[in-house]
Amino acid sequence: MASTSDTTLLDPEFMTKLNRLELISRKIFAGKVRGERRSKRRGESVEFADFRNYTVGDDLRFLDWNIYARLDRLFLKLFLEEEDLLVSVIFDTSSSMDFGDPHKGHYARQLATAMAYIGMVNQDRVSLYPYADGIVDEMKGVRGKRMTPRMIDFVSRCDYRPASDLTAACRQYAIRHPQRGIVIVISDFLDKGGFEAGLKFLLGRDLDIYVIHVLAPQETEPPVTGDLQLFDIEDEDIAEVTVSRALINRYKHNLEAYCSHVRDYCARRGIAYLFTTTDVPFDQLILNYLRRRGLVR
Repeated sequence: MASTSDTTLLDPEFMTKLNRLELISRKIFAGKVRGERRSKRRGESVEFADFRNYTVGDDLRFLDWNIYARLDRLFLKLFLEEEDLLVSVIFDTSSSMDFGDPHKGHYARQLATAMAYIGMVNQDRVSLYPYADGIVDEMKGVRGKRMTPRMIDFVSRCDYRPASDLTAACRQYAIRHPQRGIVIVISDFLDKGGFEAGLKFLLGRDLDIYVIHVLAPQETEPPVTGDLQLFDIEDEDIAEVTVSRALINRYKHNLEAYCSHVRDYCARRGIAYLFTTTDVPFDQLILNYLRRRGLVR
């Protein structure tokens, strides 16, 4: 079940800081309805951009009659078109996230909530997709600050479920959500099926992809030694091991290699990647690190 602490995902003081931020797309996307983001495409908003010569078939409403009176020539007013930005947050709610101190699942939910909130207050069209063995629920197309309580309640109520399958989740997302936009994937990426196939489904949609890789400090610096029975919380596999300093060092080396592999895979494909542990203060991650990665400003 969801952690009881998840009911306090964002405190009001921090939300006032988020009000000053906006999500950044490295591309300009055409939305289905007009929003508040300036597009380089010409349109019909109230912000004037330029003139061009009138041609037969142009909308007569946009003729500049003052110029016609002075120059006896027909010019059409051009305006900057405003477009909505589509923002999707795919966040891991598999059982491996129900771990750590500070709690990994709560940290990921805070991230998902903050990203959604920033988008909503900027009138972006925001969708949330918790996943475990696939997408387990969805909240689609919300915008505006008034939807904040409903959004926070949705994230808070997401249960932790056995098994993580990023590939299935990304495949389902790509099928359900053909529009281009920003996609933020938040996960520990502890998926026995791997992560590459899942991200390929997102890459195939030409999306602006951001990956936030979250681990607990107990996973990067295991505080265990001796004879142990290890239990896989997702598929219930059991292994008996003797944890020595040499084994801990080998584990840390393999973990670092795996995280580097995820980072390098993303870098080669134009995916923005950020690694964090849950002992990094949440506000510092949002206000500093995500700014440096170019996701918010």
